[in-house]
Amino acid sequence: MILTEILDVSKIINEINKELPNSIVKNNDDSVWIRPDDIKKVCSILKNPQGLDFSFLTSISAVDYIEYFEIVYHLTSMRNNYSAIIKTKCYGRKNLALPSVIDIWKTADLQEREIWDLMGIQFQGHPNLKRILLWEGFDGHPLRKDYLGN
Repeated sequence: MILTEILDVSKIINEINKELPNSIVKNNDDSVWIRPDDIKKVCSILKNPQGLDFSFLTSISAVDYIEYFEIVYHLTSMRNNYSAIIKTKCYGRKNLALPSVIDIWKTADLQEREIWDLMGIQFQGHPNLKRILLWEGFDGHPLRKDYLGN
C-alpha cells in the first residue's frame, strides 16, 4: 500500500526550471537527475513551502557503480501527501564530495554521516561529519566495491 502519491516528474522539472534551468541532467518516469554542483540549491527550491513543499527528507542513499556513485534523495511533502526522488552522481574514486543538505533538512544529519562512513562521500558543510557506525581510525569505507578489507 502506497501512502503517498509519487509526484509527476514534470511538476518537479517545472519548479526547478523556474530558478535553475540548467541544473537538470535528465529524468525518467520516477526521478530527476541533478548536476552535483546544484543539488543543494535544488533541494532548497523543492523544500520551499510556497512551491512543492517537500518538507521531509525521507532518506539519502548511495550506490557504487564503479564508474560513479549515485546519490538518491527521497523527499516527501507531508502537507500535499506526495513524494519524489532526485538523484545526482559523483564521478571518480577519490575525494568525492557533495554539499550537505543538513541546513535544509535536519534528517540529513545521520544519513550523510552514514554515507561518509560506509561509502567515503564527503558532505561539505556538514557540522559533524565523522564516523557513525565504524570506529574512528577505521581504514577505508566498507560498502565501496573497491574496498578490500584488512
